[in-house]
Amino acid sequence: MPRPTHAGPVRGSATGRPIMVLLDLLGRRWALRILWELYDSSPASFRELRDRCDDVSPSVLNIRLRELRDARIVELGDGGYGLTDEGRELMRLFKPVSAWAKRWGRKTASANLRIAK
Repeated sequence: MPRPTHAGPVRGSATGRPIMVLLDLLGRRWALRILWELYDSSPASFRELRDRCDDVSPSVLNIRLRELRDARIVELGDGGYGLTDEGRELMRLFKPVSAWAKRWGRKTASANLRIAK
């Protein structure tokens, strides 16, 4: 799958609008998990990050890190991989979405239990 860019179409969008490019990138396997792991803790070496991500395959981790670095969301510094300023801002914006998802998950689980009875 080609890397999402602002230059053309991405999954789900023929226009390549920035929001669609971002959602395509974040919707790729392991992308959000990598970002959460880097946001919630200190920078990590490749191996440390792989361990934090429940042993994601090295090839997938390498591809995702390359895509996230190309998007300037992740950077490789002396301490390992970490979020850029843009990456930290993006993850801060996801905190309210995460809270909403938790509430939604509880409501959905409750509704599913009622339906099953």
